[in-house]
Amino acid sequence: MVLSHYDVGVIESLRVFPRGSRRSPKVKIKSKQGEFLLKRRAPGMDDPYRVAFAHDLQLRLQSRGYPVPGLVGTRDDNNSMLQLGGRTYEVFNYIHGVRCDGSPAQVVEVGASLGRLHRILSEYRSLYEPPAGSFHGAPEIDAKMALVTPAVASIEPHTDRESVAATAEYLRRAYIDAAKRVDDLGFDSWNRAVVHGDWHPGNLLFRDGRVAGVLDFDSSRLEPRVVDVANATLQFSMEMGSSDQPATWPESLDHQAIRLVMRGYDEGCGRPLSPQERQAAPWLMVEALIIESVIPIAATGSFARIAGSAFLQMIERKVRWIRPRAAKLAEPVG
Repeated sequence: MVLSHYDVGVIESLRVFPRGSRRSPKVKIKSKQGEFLLKRRAPGMDDPYRVAFAHDLQLRLQSRGYPVPGLVGTRDDNNSMLQLGGRTYEVFNYIHGVRCDGSPAQVVEVGASLGRLHRILSEYRSLYEPPAGSFHGAPEIDAKMALVTPAVASIEPHTDRESVAATAEYLRRAYIDAAKRVDDLGFDSWNRAVVHGDWHPGNLLFRDGRVAGVLDFDSSRLEPRVVDVANATLQFSMEMGSSDQPATWPESLDHQAIRLVMRGYDEGCGRPLSPQERQAAPWLMVEALIIESVIPIAATGSFARIAGSAFLQMIERKVRWIRPRAAKLAEPVG
């Protein structure tokens, strides 16, 4: 029914595309006219004005030659979104590519691509109101932390509740401390611009060593640029084991990757991070690590398929590793 509203030609194959959030299912389409990706927006991310903002943003980037997939309009009115049965759908041109291979050159390119995006959007003004919100200074941190221990215990009835509670309390205090440090560096005075909002390995496609596609603008919003940079450095420096046993994952982050992402960002943006922004980045990484873990665990007792208690303990180890090294992690490459 959805595809009947699009002119994609004679369909040769359809298959489930099991990547990204399970709340936003996708189907890959191959037809006589090419390859496409059909996506249903996740509940909470499907407000038509929010979708229109993300589409307007992508059209701006596309007009400047930035590697976004490109939206496919509906047959009758060339609308970039389709609302049907209370759901919102999008169709994109499909981009072939692979994930970042972790090499220094590609990690620098990760930062440079983010810098180029920020440079293009530095003066961008949308016809639609950009979403607000951030993982920085979240006022709900106390309420979420209060839910963690009972939520974990409901899934893991034999877990050590006191240990979970102690980890949750440490993370609560570490989050509040990190947020204060960021505020003290001048966060509220920094210029706000449109950012990607979800810069992680699954949203970047590489081909021939360069970023060939930047995906998923669902979380784009108005924020100081360093929030995007901090999330990028965190996502591309996380050292994780190959199993779903976080107890075996190293406590450290890849320091070299952090520095390379920042170096690439400065090169791509043309307006290097200020000393204050650099100093804030590791503390924003602490905030992101904590809040992005606590929210799903407080809601479900687990993190995807991983036990909530083990995941929280892993986050605590990484936070304890970052905090005494924050100043060093912020240093520019010599």
